[in-house]
Amino acid sequence: MNTSQTLRPEERRAASDPSMTGSKALIESFLQEGVETVFGYPGGAIIPVYDALYDYRDRLRHILVRHEQGAVHAAQGYARVSGRVGVCLVTSGPVTGLADALMDSTPLVLVTGQVGSALLGTDAFQETNFIGITQAVTKWNCQVKRTEDIPAAIAKAFYIARSGRPGPVVVDITKDAQCGTAPFRYEKITSIRSYLPAPAPDAERIAEAARLIDQARRPLVMVGQGVILGNAEAELRALLDKSGMPAASTLLGLSALPTDHPQNVGMLGMHGNYGPNIKNQECDLLVAVGMRFDDRVTGNPAHFGANAKVIHLEIDPAEIGKIIDPAVPIVGDAKVVLGAICDRLAKDGAAPIDQEWEKTVFSWRDRWPFYAADFADYPDKIAPEIVLSKLSDKLDPEASIVTTEVGQHQMWAHQNIHREHARTFISSGGLGTMGFGFPAAIGAQIGCPQDQVVCIAGDGSFQMNSQEMATAAINRVPLKVVIIDNRALGMVHQWQSLFYDHRFSFTELDANPDFVKLADAYGWQAMRIEHPDQVDEALDTMLASDGPFLLDVIIPTEQTVYPMVAPGAALDDIIGALDVTLGGVRVSEKGFGSTPSPFANKEDE
Repeated sequence: MNTSQTLRPEERRAASDPSMTGSKALIESFLQEGVETVFGYPGGAIIPVYDALYDYRDRLRHILVRHEQGAVHAAQGYARVSGRVGVCLVTSGPVTGLADALMDSTPLVLVTGQVGSALLGTDAFQETNFIGITQAVTKWNCQVKRTEDIPAAIAKAFYIARSGRPGPVVVDITKDAQCGTAPFRYEKITSIRSYLPAPAPDAERIAEAARLIDQARRPLVMVGQGVILGNAEAELRALLDKSGMPAASTLLGLSALPTDHPQNVGMLGMHGNYGPNIKNQECDLLVAVGMRFDDRVTGNPAHFGANAKVIHLEIDPAEIGKIIDPAVPIVGDAKVVLGAICDRLAKDGAAPIDQEWEKTVFSWRDRWPFYAADFADYPDKIAPEIVLSKLSDKLDPEASIVTTEVGQHQMWAHQNIHREHARTFISSGGLGTMGFGFPAAIGAQIGCPQDQVVCIAGDGSFQMNSQEMATAAINRVPLKVVIIDNRALGMVHQWQSLFYDHRFSFTELDANPDFVKLADAYGWQAMRIEHPDQVDEALDTMLASDGPFLLDVIIPTEQTVYPMVAPGAALDDIIGALDVTLGGVRVSEKGFGSTPSPFANKEDE
């Protein structure tokens, strides 16, 4: 759903209700929706709202960021960990954050200030056609020119943002609408004509999905973020318990299933586990739950699940058949659909899972780990995998949240930090937005103040929004930042090494600041480490600190993220997988192994 529209006459306010300014009406509308925290940055076109906020400081917390992009990313982090709608107040607003939220299905309401109605179309100072600009990166947007229309617009915005497949919404309010006076009455919206956020799943397709699962000999479940967004973690576990199927996760779906769950075989995709990437080619049934089949997951789609029937469970019908054509498409809420399929599964008469399949699929995670200390690429240097693995062990799984920036460190974090609960691992997936993770960590810490929040960043991505250190300091946000510092744009540098003959064109960051001094300038505690024997003490010091803390971890510039599937390659064409049974050999060719797979050309039985 993406429409720009004006409000219908039936959405107008009643004249008998108490009057107030549009700015006050906006804030009162926020309170009606249960908003407690707003992230924002004042400007000329939104100043009437900020003037009204002055009288609501005891009821509404405003987090003053240092960049509008920081406001949106912080609101994203807040929304992702809390399950609530993130709220922003800005002038023109950053488009990047909206695009990121749209691709990762994050519920946001972004209110922007606009010039007065009489000035629209005159190229007035700071006039921006923000509705036109954001139409492609929002779930819905609208421009409000009448004071009396503000409550209805906000009610509609919140409903659309959080219903169905969540997403960002923009409400652009002219300055005269903010300053005008009109009767106020707020009515929450529970439905919109022509908008069906979560259609009831088709009963025949539910039955067909259950039949295919019962018959499958070599099934594999692929878990996407839709499980988390739909609060369907319990239903997923029930399905796995009853069916015995192994499960792999997408990048954003990782925390939907505990890392230590016995049927969790790891992450699928470009930097995923060797096992599920290979098994994707060998399974006879793929059950995709709440995922988009994006290119970083599928590799070459022509080879994805080449021998499997596909069941695709997705709340957004636009994603069905867009990349992979399923045998059984099911549109609906993940919680409802998973529960319905589980209820239809047979216990008696179902085909047993292939014993050889079951044996190998659950053993390969140990055989093919992401990293082993005995096979370090640079033994005398700090290995980022070790840092993040040790960090994972030191974090309380019941009271911690990890966010990441985007790049090599993001993949190392996903590979080595274990999570046992949903909404505890926050990262930019679809857009891959550098500068996301740090402000998102601020929002996450505000959304879950009782948890310890750690942001994993690269030296390049951290500098995108490092000014938000001031936001954390002034708001007493005690988050921790671990910079995996290789003095380069690591992921692009890695691609240049592997695919562009070591032609390192503008990816080496030779003039990085001293991050310890930078942190000190913002009132943070900080430390730099360069040797492996410093890791444990540094992590303990960081985690024990009361306030914000930055740990700068120096690693080799040449360090690469393995395993890897090259862009456009099939998922079983894996570079650099580590096989501990072969003495830590890194696999660099397709189909590497002592014997052919027993399932390579095996027909369904």
